[in-house]
Amino acid sequence: MMTEICHGWPNNRLNFSHYMERSHVVIQWQNIDTILLDMDGTLLDLHYDDYFWQQYVPEQYATKHDLSVIEAKSLLEPKFKAHEGTLAWYCVDFWSQQLGLNIIQLKQDCRHLIAIHPGVEIFLNEIGGADKQLLMITNAHTKVVDLKFKNTGIDKYFDVIVSSHELGFPKEDPLFWEQLAQQEVFSPSRTLFIDDSLPILHTAKAFGIRHLLTIKQPSSQGLQRTNQGFPALDSFLDILPSRVQVS
Repeated sequence: MMTEICHGWPNNRLNFSHYMERSHVVIQWQNIDTILLDMDGTLLDLHYDDYFWQQYVPEQYATKHDLSVIEAKSLLEPKFKAHEGTLAWYCVDFWSQQLGLNIIQLKQDCRHLIAIHPGVEIFLNEIGGADKQLLMITNAHTKVVDLKFKNTGIDKYFDVIVSSHELGFPKEDPLFWEQLAQQEVFSPSRTLFIDDSLPILHTAKAFGIRHLLTIKQPSSQGLQRTNQGFPALDSFLDILPSRVQVS
């Protein structure tokens, strides 16, 4: 078992005052009964996952096979690409078998990079008292979900937590939404769904989810995204029910 500690970039939080600026996103909360929230890149800083798969795993694979990191990346990238958007891509057991690495242990090595986006807990606290059904729906493997909950404690805010591995389909697949609708009672036309993944948002839209938002900056180390095709949040502070004027 590998015990090397992961040293990523510093977890630099963006200046909180930036998040106090209002965006142009307006939620008519009187039309929302259910809120579905993604985890990675939406509630949590995607830097952890980006660093892990783009840098730390290639480094460990290179060490195991006596390769340079550049050589390791050239071998791993097509493997990763072949499984994008599938349940296997999100499965730590699958990648442990495929790569001969203990993926969940490596994820634990990097756990100091797990961070909640600024403003998220303020939003979750307020929504908890707003008489709305609050669900987390994530593609993350249940082992990764447990790790991130242990390091953040955000699970306490949710009525229901659903991993796509429990339903047998990733959120990119229309069958995920059919399974979710069978398991949980909600009205798509009165549901708000927030996710940083555009393919997932398009699938949700096709299913009938009416209120859809994405995230401008899923990773604190990445650039802000533009022209996403969906309204995009700078911060969850922008849509606090207590601050949004209902029209």
